This record gives sequence, C-alpha cells and structure tokens, in this order.
Amino acid sequence: MNVDPGARIVPANRYLLFFGVAVGGCAIDLASKSWIFDRLGMPGRNQIWLWRPVFSLTTSLNEGALFGLGQGLTTVFAALSVAAAIFIIYWLFYAGAARDRVLTLTLALIAAGIFGNLYDRLGMHGLRWPGTAERVYAVRDWLYFRIDGVINWPVFNLADSLLVCGALVLFWHVWTMQRSSGGGAEPTGDPSQPASATAANE
Repeated sequence: MNVDPGARIVPANRYLLFFGVAVGGCAIDLASKSWIFDRLGMPGRNQIWLWRPVFSLTTSLNEGALFGLGQGLTTVFAALSVAAAIFIIYWLFYAGAARDRVLTLTLALIAAGIFGNLYDRLGMHGLRWPGTAERVYAVRDWLYFRIDGVINWPVFNLADSLLVCGALVLFWHVWTMQRSSGGGAEPTGDPSQPASATAANE
C-alpha cells in the first residue's frame, strides 16, 4: 500500500497525546494490579467488599483473553497483542492517522490496555504458582461485579476497561465520520487531504 508522503506529517502534540495516555494508562493499570495483589495475595485468599454483595476487590489470574475467553492460549494472545500494538503505531504515525485527535486518543487507550495485559502475559509481574517455582503467565484481574441470580461478571482489571472504552469510542468515531462523509455535508479544509486530517483540531 502506497502512502502519500504528505499524509505522514503528524503534529508533534499527537505524539505527546498518544504516548502520554498510553504510558500513563499502562502505568496506572500495573500499579493497581501490584497494589491489590500485594495486599490480597494470590486468588482465593482474601476479598474486600466495597458494596456488598455487588462490587468487591478480589484477585484472579486469567490465562485467556478478555472476559476469560480462550483459556490456555496465553502465547497466542501475547503475539496478537504485539501485532496489534505494531499496527496501531504504524497506522497513527506512518500512515498519518494521528492527525485525527480523537482517533489518537482512542488508540492510545487501546494501546495502554494492550501493554498492561501484555506485561502480565509475559510473566513480568514475577508471580509464581503456589507450591511451585513455575512462573505465572497470566493476566492479573481484581475488579468483580455480581448480582445474585442476575449477573456474575468475569473479574477484570483497568487494562480491560481501557480496551473496552477505547474500542467503543473508536466504533462511535468511525461511525460518525462515515455518517458525516455520506450525508452530503460540505467538505472543509484542503480537499486533497484525507477526512481524518480535516477533522483533526490542532
């Protein structure tokens, strides 16, 4: 795919926005996981009720993907996470999509979630399975919602929340951009530039 060299020019503040949100979100996620696991220990030992019996803090280890899907496929999801991160950075800063501020922010949230959970999947948290020296290659979860007889939500973490929020905003942004471009609205800015560039606010 050929990329117009002019479309690759990205304002410097987009780099600051993306990496600030991505690094900051990832750091908050990792700090929260470390804090709760240091306090409560491995799963099944302790629990902190914030709103009984609906919301509690409880530790859990997830060897699958979001919502516990694909248990045991840690290596696969780690590889997919790396591929997704590379694609995001390529799309934003090589293809020029970072000229769109909303898109930059949205993908920064997704990247923060990707790296927060990737850190865990690579076993970099240093946890070991009880009674063994085997390193844990699993995501640390700790937020738990449930309503008896109605919902028993899988335990999740802040990285999961960032991923979901980013995906929802991305869907909404793309949908509204498509509606705008297909609604007969008058184009603004340089007609030679892609829609994402004219929509971005410097």
